Amino acid sequence: MQAVTVKLDKNGRLVLPIQFRRALGFEPGDELILALDQGELRIFTLGDAVRRTQGMLKNLAPGRSLADELIQERRAESARE
Repeated sequence: MQAVTVKLDKNGRLVLPIQFRRALGFEPGDELILALDQGELRIFTLGDAVRRTQGMLKNLAPGRSLADELIQERRAESARE
């Protein structure tokens, strides 16, 4: 595990060192999500959060597209109206 020491400024801000930003692929303007997990701060991008969620849900309906099924259901409901 790589660790460095940083200081919070008087407004509570900190600077992520360049080696961390590069390693994590963070770019200026990225939206970051901060999470507390058992007293540790975790930082990840919105895109990472979406990929993690997709990964957690991918085994719920293997071989099926739940999005496609939902679209078909909505179209059928619309046709009945």
